[in-house]
Amino acid sequence: MRIAQVNVNCSAGSTGKICKAIGERLTEQGDESYIFHVQARTNTESWISCGTRAYVKGQALRSHLLGNYGFNSQRATKRLIAHLERIRPDIVHLHNLHGHNAHLGLLFRYLKEKGIKVVWTFHDCWAFTGYCPHFVMAGCDKWRTGCEDCPQYRDHSFFFDRSRELYRKKKELFTGLDMTIVTPSRWLAGLARESFLKDYPVTVINNGIDLSVFHPRESDFKEQYGIPSDKHLLLGVAFDWGVRKGLDVFLKLAETLDPDQYQIVLVGTNDAVDKQLPSRIISIHRTQNQQELAEIYSAADLLLNPTREDNYPTVNMESLACGTPVLTFRTGGSPEMLDETCGAAVPCDDTEAFRREILRICEQRLFSAERCVEKAREFDQNQKYKEYIELYERVNPSRDQGN
Repeated sequence: MRIAQVNVNCSAGSTGKICKAIGERLTEQGDESYIFHVQARTNTESWISCGTRAYVKGQALRSHLLGNYGFNSQRATKRLIAHLERIRPDIVHLHNLHGHNAHLGLLFRYLKEKGIKVVWTFHDCWAFTGYCPHFVMAGCDKWRTGCEDCPQYRDHSFFFDRSRELYRKKKELFTGLDMTIVTPSRWLAGLARESFLKDYPVTVINNGIDLSVFHPRESDFKEQYGIPSDKHLLLGVAFDWGVRKGLDVFLKLAETLDPDQYQIVLVGTNDAVDKQLPSRIISIHRTQNQQELAEIYSAADLLLNPTREDNYPTVNMESLACGTPVLTFRTGGSPEMLDETCGAAVPCDDTEAFRREILRICEQRLFSAERCVEKAREFDQNQKYKEYIELYERVNPSRDQGN
């Protein structure tokens, strides 16, 4: 079996790590793996660059100037197609195509013309909207019938709202393929089935984590930061702090929670975020490695994830794997990995319900580390990558016939 994956990068970030791991497992079982990317420096026989970071930046600027998000990067796409012609893959597995790494018209016309089997993993909602990876906070449902007058087009275009045109082009290009859609969450699967892509089969394969890294660890984090051992440590982890990730919720909690009983710690902040934080919140810009992050999770009493838009947040899984329960807003796929043994969810934007639930969970010690770790076994990344291999085999049954 010969699999070609297409993504912005091939080993960095969550999607890049997924590509790399799938490729390694294909190689281990004797199949051929190719990963096409534009941002990583790596360029080997199986990790093939079709562009550079400088090229991507230029295409991003062009996209913002013209408003034609997804319809630039012609040179990189022509290189990609030339490579696909050379290797003739059994399946092309698409990941993120909205990193200014592909011209949708060139790529999808080629896939249709050649009748290539396609697996496309949606990491957000971009495939069935004009512009938007997410639309929940904007309260926009235009994607159901046809995008226009996009309330968020300024995030993607300096001058022109071309959402109507882009939606029409995507609908035309993305239909009529031999394609299977994969989503990490049931929530996103439901949206895909309500979109213009509803006629395609949709498979849910959750994202996974490395349980050899994320597990309960000995931690002196509280001692390092002078946090009393009997004080509840409330943790927030993100790398793009803002309203979408609920930064304002943490600011409100700092005002309303008893400072003698609760300590808030935010990981992934920066100087700009620090200017918004009161002294009562401990800010950590970066962790040195995933092991250090696992130690912080292990020291916490509760992970707070008041995200307002999310697909299947990794931080929830990492926290549970380290024995720490999770409290989140009931939005996107965030509540899907929780049950009555390991966490809770409250209605999105109900900050008072969120505060009350913190008190209930911490004061009553509702969730044990053992039950959280038990739940986290479901998130073993090795099992998730195996599910992708099994999907390839279903999509390409000729492999079993030795073809």
